[in-house]
Amino acid sequence: MAETKQILRLLRDFESRNVLFVEKDGSWPVVWERARGAAVWDANGKKYLDLTAAFGVAAAGHANRRVVKAGQRQLARLPHAMGDVHPHARKAELARELSRITFGRWTSPGEPKTKNSKLKTGKTIFSNSGFEAVESALKTAMLATGKPGVIAFSGAYHGLGYGALNVTHRDFFRSPFHYQLREFGHFVPFPAVTNELSAVEWAIRRIFRRERIGAILAEPVQARGGINVPPPEFLPMLRKLCDEHHVLLILDEIYTGFGRTGKWFACEHSEVVPDLICLGKALTGGFPLSACVGRANLMDAAWPRSRGEAIHTSTFLGNPVGCAMALAQIKEIERRNLCQRSAGLGKYLLNELGSLRTPRSALRISIRGLGLMAGVELRLPDSKPATDVTMQIIKMMLLRGFIFLPEGEHANVISFTPPLTITKAELAKTVKALAEILTTDGHG
Repeated sequence: MAETKQILRLLRDFESRNVLFVEKDGSWPVVWERARGAAVWDANGKKYLDLTAAFGVAAAGHANRRVVKAGQRQLARLPHAMGDVHPHARKAELARELSRITFGRWTSPGEPKTKNSKLKTGKTIFSNSGFEAVESALKTAMLATGKPGVIAFSGAYHGLGYGALNVTHRDFFRSPFHYQLREFGHFVPFPAVTNELSAVEWAIRRIFRRERIGAILAEPVQARGGINVPPPEFLPMLRKLCDEHHVLLILDEIYTGFGRTGKWFACEHSEVVPDLICLGKALTGGFPLSACVGRANLMDAAWPRSRGEAIHTSTFLGNPVGCAMALAQIKEIERRNLCQRSAGLGKYLLNELGSLRTPRSALRISIRGLGLMAGVELRLPDSKPATDVTMQIIKMMLLRGFIFLPEGEHANVISFTPPLTITKAELAKTVKALAEILTTDGHG
């Protein structure tokens, strides 16, 4: 405990106070020391089961041996290159791999979905964090269409950089910087059920009539918005509207990608092919690397050929260590059939969560999810978000050795995004502990 207090004291004294929340009673946070698979040990040696995969990053398990070794080998050989000037082999290999697992597996909009369909090609812009991949997509849309407007959705979270903030919905993140934003984002409701789609379509068409729109940007499943799963007709509707109005469909799969929802990418559940897809988090299993992958013909039409100076780049673009880890991570997901594993375990998890009860209906519980991306929403009897109760439950689960995060605008959704390597027994143990807490007097 003394070591934890010392670490938190250092952060209090030397890190911006806006970053880390520390509970006065010491119940939050824990200080991570090491991790392996779905397990995390804190600075005091206590073991936890991680139901977050560290924001969805550790899809193939924390400190996956093959991924770690790939990073170590690359670090010893070439830790850094010159992104847009003098390249390295791993970046080229990863760009090819990202093309293979996205557009190489998909058919283009309007093309018959047959086994003989010609494989397509994607081209990539690498960056460091998820929001940068989104901003690469926003720039691509502007260059390709000449139109600045972007339609996004209520509850959307696309990152906190100044470009991405324009399409991140929550006012908590946007309002302090309102006067510095271009405000090119236009928001419409994110549908929860099929009968809401017509109203969403009407709202989108209304914006098309009055604004110069170049793209629609959506998360196939909203993560930070509260694990919001739209009806299956949602993405096909967006694809149709984009084709009709000659604008780009951008899908933010930073959280949902790489098997999280039971398929390589969540858009595959509805067989919708985007024009641009944003990737990050589980891409490397732990190294800061992200990517915006677009149809090759679109990317070539939007971006001019470099004449010695790129108009969009960064110092660490396509870092060798990150690229090596990403190549190993993709192989691990394939080798261990983690997409199929996520689909199977996800069904089991939702079924188990469906049995959760609270005494005397003191809390209203709703369950939703897709693959190993699930949410338990808690509301009070008057339907107001049970924010305080949700955080209390998460803290009690932490004391029992389970790491969770709250999601949603009101932080009243307990989210499950564990490593895809988690076992059925570990999920059962988790749900049992959660059920015990929910049925304890005073938690409802």
